[in-house]
Order: sequence, then structure tokens, then C-alpha cells
Amino acid sequence: METTETPNPVLQHPDNVLEKRSFPVIGMSCAGCALGVESVLNNTDGVSKANVNLADHSVLVEYDPTVPPNVLQQALQSAGYDLIVDVEAPSEVQQELQQQHYQRAKQRTVWSALLTLPVFILGMFFMDWVPGRWLSLVLTFPILSWFGRSFFINAFKQARHGKANMDTLVALSTGIAFIFSVFNTIFPDFWHVRGLSPHVYYEAAAVIITFISLGKLLEEKAKSNTSTALKKLMGLQPKTLRIIRNGMEAEIPTTSVQVGNTIVVKPGEKIPVDGKVAEGHSFVDESMITGEPVPVEKTKGEQVFAGTINQKGSFRFIAEKVGSATLLSQIIKMVQEAQGSKAPVQKLVDKIAAVFVPAVMALSIITFITWIMVGGDNAFTHALLTSVAVLVIACPCALGLATPTAIMVGIGKGAESNLLIKDAESLESGYKTNAVVLDKTGTITRGKPTVTDMFWTEKNEKYEQLLLSIELQSEHPLADAVVQKLKELKVKPISVTDFQSITGKGATARSADGEVFYVGSQKLLSDRSISIPDEVNAKSNELRLKAKTVIYFTNSTSVLAVLAIADDVKAGSGQAIATLQHNGIEVYMLTGDNPQTAEAVARQVGIRHFKAEVLPGDKAEFVKELQSQGKVVAMVGDGINDSQALAQADVSIAMGKGSDIAMDVAKITLTTSDLQAIPKVLKLSRKTVLGIRQNLFWAFIYNVLGIPLAAGVLYPVNGFLLDPMIAAAAMALSSVSVVTNSLRLKLIKL
Repeated sequence: METTETPNPVLQHPDNVLEKRSFPVIGMSCAGCALGVESVLNNTDGVSKANVNLADHSVLVEYDPTVPPNVLQQALQSAGYDLIVDVEAPSEVQQELQQQHYQRAKQRTVWSALLTLPVFILGMFFMDWVPGRWLSLVLTFPILSWFGRSFFINAFKQARHGKANMDTLVALSTGIAFIFSVFNTIFPDFWHVRGLSPHVYYEAAAVIITFISLGKLLEEKAKSNTSTALKKLMGLQPKTLRIIRNGMEAEIPTTSVQVGNTIVVKPGEKIPVDGKVAEGHSFVDESMITGEPVPVEKTKGEQVFAGTINQKGSFRFIAEKVGSATLLSQIIKMVQEAQGSKAPVQKLVDKIAAVFVPAVMALSIITFITWIMVGGDNAFTHALLTSVAVLVIACPCALGLATPTAIMVGIGKGAESNLLIKDAESLESGYKTNAVVLDKTGTITRGKPTVTDMFWTEKNEKYEQLLLSIELQSEHPLADAVVQKLKELKVKPISVTDFQSITGKGATARSADGEVFYVGSQKLLSDRSISIPDEVNAKSNELRLKAKTVIYFTNSTSVLAVLAIADDVKAGSGQAIATLQHNGIEVYMLTGDNPQTAEAVARQVGIRHFKAEVLPGDKAEFVKELQSQGKVVAMVGDGINDSQALAQADVSIAMGKGSDIAMDVAKITLTTSDLQAIPKVLKLSRKTVLGIRQNLFWAFIYNVLGIPLAAGVLYPVNGFLLDPMIAAAAMALSSVSVVTNSLRLKLIKL
């Protein structure tokens, strides 16, 4: 078989951005099929790269958008496969087709088993009864020609393209056994005159078809369970919604809604698309996005997201993002692409699978020739049995399923636990992590400053009103915290004049009677020669030691108030950091904040290593420095200033409420604000990699032990020859055991 290492170069205009799209594939059954699909697409003009996900029968294609999808479809159809394109809901169409395929396969397997049973009895217990041989021929013919015809059809299509897969092995083994048996049934004298008994192997051919069909049926059933997380996500969006049209409510399919439509949401309903509340008031359960269990209040102007659940109130909102643009659709797309991506270990498996089938066919021929040469009186019989058994037992199906099924279940498990993993490489690398770098603001802390302390030296209502009025005009982020606090205290603003922002220091303004007031840092007071009393200074230092930012409110001569603003540490941050350190992972904190605040936060959460006053470029350099020491680094951040460090890290994790750029760069996104999700990610990685290794062990052990047994290595020792029927059962068992082992990942507790 051909390898598909080198993608097809795409000749395109430099400005023409490649389109990345996942297509459902019809007709794949094994690792060889997956490689065949990749090979055909990678050699199609306009395609840059194609990655098959055998576990959910899809292919992720990067291609020139000027190439129509039906060109890709035609290329695959010529190779015996098919692509679902240009339909409204391809995943639903694929599910329907797969269900129909499953039902047909089930019927074929049942009928095949019913016909195989008498053939098996005749072959095992009445092997010398001549009429029984003719009856076996009649019963076996429809098993191969009708119920097992897909093996021969697919093998023929593969051969036309110079390829071979599992179907090739099955078709060769059963076809040879059947033709040899027919010859011996019709022309038994050919052997009699040579002093040999004409043996028939109808039961071997029939049982092989039945066992492999049963194995594939069980495999399909098991594989359908690996994508339940994706199905749950898809099920979050309602099929229909109500819009306001000409002043009246009208129910339309969700797929027909357009940006700008006014949508009505009633109590208990799921929100169908993303938008902004225009009228009404309610609380919305956004746990599927944020992981936070407390419903969020929604009033006019607030954002709402598809898939979230409205609680008691009713409201109307304007659709802003519909179809594939909604946050829910982006999450689904991210999960689909991640499940279809290949872990580094899978690339090695692909190389093995590419040469596996031709190698097995060559080994089968060598086995046949060897037995013909050294087999003695029953040389031909032994040669036929062993070569057929080698072809049957060496099916690469389990090998092809070992990695993708574990990756699918692992990523699905993550999606259920608010961990969105973008690619398989991150999932595989996570368990190696021995250093975690955390941004402070928005990661360890809430990222939302609030006023925690107000210490007045001279308090009256007018001063509170003046402070509010100045801060209302300020653009500084900390001013919002002061405004919010004073509004909570029911303070009302009054008129001020000559407002002026003093860059990096604070702001100033005049009251109605012309008196000057200042709000800002200690440096602002120093520049204006305003002295700070010892009592106020002591209070300020005490607040700074608690990781709080101190600002002053003064007139032209004296301090009127000291305000402490803090970004509170998130609940659970300390526990998450303790868990990581307990697991032998070094934790580092980087922040652009001052050293005192950084030290106080680090002390509060138990971090031993931290750096303050760090610029965005310095964060990436720090990650590089750790990597140069041989550490596998996970970077966790939420802001644009973290994106460079996220790109540099071995494992990049973005907080779900962070900036879009950070989430685009990061390979893993936490849709919860709780840092305890980080140990969960690393645990999921460890369990998934363990599952992959177990799967590969089972996939290889069947072949390592089975092929020599099938070739007859034990025959000279104890006369044991592996019956092709037993070989077929072992092959089916290997695939089922691999998929079942992957499904165990769904049971782990993160």
C-alpha cells in the first residue's frame, strides 16, 4: 500500500486561505480503508491535507475553496468510498445512513449465521459424507456471494487502485478455501488416483465470513458509543424557534433564522442562537459553556448563547450569530476536529498499517510455499490451511482503531467536563507535563477588580459625590471598581469641571466652588507635594501586604480617603495548585503586577516560584527558558498578552472567559473559570495515553502470537494447526476488545 506522509501541494494564490472542513465518509471499515481515503484525497488537485477519523467515519480536509466538494466526492467514489457533501445536516444524514447500514449488516450477519450453522455441523461431524459436501456447497455459495459480497466488491475496488486492505485478506482467504473445496467436491478423483483424500473447507469459509461480519457489527455498535459527547452537544440546539414576523409570533426551523431576527424565548426553553437581549428579564443556565451552576441574570443588552437554558422569565433577543457562527457550533466544530486529529503515536501506527496488509499477503505466500516443500503427505492441505489462517488472523482493524477510539472517548469525556481539547497531540502530551506556568490576572484571580476597603480621614456626602463624579469620567480600569462600589452605597454624582486624566498616575477635577481634587497613586500625591499622614501610610502598607492596590482621594492639601482595590483569588485556585504540586508538577506564576501584590497572591495560593512586572514577550521567554531546562511546559492564560507564551508552550490552556486570541492560540480551552480543571486535563491525558498503550498492546499481541500460530510453528512440536475459523474469531475479538477498552475511559472520574 502507498503511504500518505507527504500532502499534495496546492497551487493557489498566496491570499487564498485554505478551507478546513470535516466530511462524513461512507464505506470505510479498517485502517487500510482510512489510509486509502487519505491517499486518494491527498492526491486530489487542490487538497493540501486530509486526516481520516476511522472512529467516527469522517475526514478533515484542508483544501482550496475554489475546489467544489463534489470533486472530492467523485475522487472517493472512484475508489469505492463516498463523501456526504452539500446537505443541510451532514452529521444527521451520516447517522441515518450508518443506522441503515447497521440494520442491513445485522440482517446479513443473522442470515449468514443461520446458513453457517448446518455447514459447520456437516464439516465438523460428517466430513466424509459425500451428499453433505454438495449441501455445504449450496449453503456456502450465498454466504460468500450475497451476505459476504461486500468483502469481495471492496477488495476488487482496492485492487483496481493497486491497494489492499482487510477486505482483501478476507476475500482471498475465503475465496481460495471455497474454490479449492468446490474443485474437490466436483473432481474428487483428481486426488483419489494420487492416493490422497480430497478435503473440503466450506465450514472455514462460511465461519470466517460470519465471524468477521459479527465482529464488525459489534465494533460498529461499540464505536457509536464513542461519540456520545458530540451527540449531546449537537442535541443542545433546538430544532425550531419562534421569531416575531409582522408583529406576530411564527415558528420556523432553527436553520432558517437570520441575523437581525427577533426571537422569543419562554421559560424552560433552550436558546437557539447567539444574540443580545432586546426586551424582558430572566435568569439563564449557562453551565454548558461556563461550568458555573448559578444561573446568570439577563436584562436588556446582555449576551445570550445557543444551547443555554432559560429559567423562569420570558424575553426577546436579537439574533447576532446563527448557524455555524454560534459559540455552540464552534465548540462542536472544535470537538469534531480534535476527535479527527492524529496523536503522534497514530502517525507511527499509520506507517505500520500502510505496509501491514502487503506484508501479510507476502507472509501467507511464504507460508504456503514452505508447507508445500516440507509438509510431507498432507503438504497441500496444510499449506492451504495455514496460508488462509495467516490471512484471516492478521486483520489490521484493531491496529487502526487503537488510537482514534481512545482519542475520541478522551476528548468526548473532556467536553463533558468543560475541557475543550482542540487536537490529539495536546491530549497525548499533557501527561508529560512537569511545569505549569500560570498568568495571575483572570487565571488565578477573578480578573475583575473590586473595592475591598474604604478608609476616610474626613468623610461627608459631598466628598463621596465628588469622588464618584471624577471616577465616572475616568477611563482607567480601576475607576470602574470605584464607581461600582459607590453606586452600591447609593451615592449620586454632582457637577465637576476641568476634568483631566494624568497618564499613569490618576485624574483631577474642580468642584462647583472651584476647589481642586485628585484621585490616584502615591506618585501623584508626591508630584503635588501632598503629604500622607503616618496613620494613613501605615494603613496603606497594611493593605498592600494583602495584595491590594491602593489609591488616594485628596484635595490640594490633604488626604481625604484611601481606597483598596483587589482582584480576588478564585475559589479553588489554592486547591488546584496544591494538587499539581502534590503530583510532582512545578507551578510558576507570571504577572505584570508589582512585586508586593505578586508575592501576596503567591503566598495566598501556595506558589513558591513567581515573577512580577513581566511583559508579554518576557512570558514567552520564560517558557523557553523552562523548556531549555528539559521541562515539558503547560501555559495557562486568558489574555491577549498571554498568546505568545501560549503558542510557545508544549501544552497551551486558555481560560474560557478570556480573549478570543488566547482561545484561538491555545490547544485546550477550559469553559469553566475554576483552576481545578487543570489537574483534570492532565489526568485525562494520562488515562487516555494509558488507554492507547493498552489498545496497541492488544492489537499487536494478537498478531505477534497469532500469525506464527496460524503459520503452523507449533505443528512440528505438538501437531497443532490453527483452524481458520478460530483465526477469524480471534481477529473479531481483537477489534471488539480494543473498542471496549477505549469505552472504559468514559467511566473515569476526573
